[in-house]
Amino acid sequence: MEIAWNEVALEMAREVEKVVMPLFGTPEAGKTVGTNVSGDVTKYVDKVAEDVVIGRLEPLGVNLVSEEIGFIDNGSDYTVVVDPIDGSYNFAAGIPIFAFSFAVFRGKEPVYGAIYEFVPKHFYEAVPGRGAFMNGRRITVRKPERGKEALSFYTRGRCTGLIKRVKRVRVLGAIAVELTYLAKGALDGVMDIRNYVRPTDIAAGVLIAKEAGAIVTDGTGRELEIHLSATEQTNIIAVNDRYLLDMIMEELENGR
Repeated sequence: MEIAWNEVALEMAREVEKVVMPLFGTPEAGKTVGTNVSGDVTKYVDKVAEDVVIGRLEPLGVNLVSEEIGFIDNGSDYTVVVDPIDGSYNFAAGIPIFAFSFAVFRGKEPVYGAIYEFVPKHFYEAVPGRGAFMNGRRITVRKPERGKEALSFYTRGRCTGLIKRVKRVRVLGAIAVELTYLAKGALDGVMDIRNYVRPTDIAAGVLIAKEAGAIVTDGTGRELEIHLSATEQTNIIAVNDRYLLDMIMEELENGR
């Protein structure tokens, strides 16, 4: 059975949107309702959104990797890696930077990625070898300008020397969104070296960024591998050119 993943992704994102947006910025959205498979807090909005996703995917019989429930193995060739609300803290706090993140793998190979940014209603997509798109329009990383780099940078005290070598450092609180901003040329890099992000956070964003021309590595500078896990944690460095990657690796090696 051939599945139109772009239709599934957009329909599901809009179903999630319809259910969760009335909760945006409300105390109810951020209420703790349990813990996920990694031991992190599950917010009410996370549970509501994930229930929509599970209900929509169940009839397709595919495997599922989701942040709250973990891995569901249905014996399918296809595995969907999804974060129904990436940036749920922002959502609960009334900060309009959050998104639906959806990636499909056949075996271990990515075949489709989509991110839906709820507030501006931007729908990003990528298929390996076919490029990256926002609302149907092709997007690419921007041409670097030395000394004017803008970087989204998550750290716990490592590599702080980098701050002095780039123009701007931002932290937006939703790495799926930040990877799409890199893909469309609004950022030069996205970097999280806290050994914190999970495949559910970055699977779709990595594919979209790479198809837009980004270089994506782990914390050692090697090509980042996405594993089909809800609990594995990793580092990510995604940039628009080799010069910026080399600068980051130099600072990491210096231990600053």
